Amino acid sequence: MVSLDVSLIIQIVNFILLIWLLNILLYKPIRRIVLERKDKFTGIERTINTLSGSARDAEDAYALGVRDARAKGLEEKEAFLAVAAEEEKEIIDKINKTAQENLAEVRKRIAKDAESVRVSLQKELTTFTGAIGKKILGRAV
Repeated sequence: MVSLDVSLIIQIVNFILLIWLLNILLYKPIRRIVLERKDKFTGIERTINTLSGSARDAEDAYALGVRDARAKGLEEKEAFLAVAAEEEKEIIDKINKTAQENLAEVRKRIAKDAESVRVSLQKELTTFTGAIGKKILGRAV
């Protein structure tokens, strides 16, 4: 059985003193370290969230810049293609005009040559007809 004497009071005082000393020497420093660690992790978490938001913003800005650059490049490409098509049309028209002039010149030359050949053949027609008649009839005509 438990006896209620002075030793019990000494034990109670000893227990209270031990709890008070442990609180000062062990529990408070451990709680302070745990709170500091919690605050540190909270700060790191805030920093991570802030940097993640900044990274998302930078990524969005980059994507927007790429999209704008592609659109601008496409517009410039279309402008270059339009200019090139116009130049191509001008060059083709110039070549066609030159070809038509050359064709007209060749036709004139051919007509002139044909006329000179016709005239020369007209001059020699009587000679040819006489020779053909002589051959066919076998006598001079």
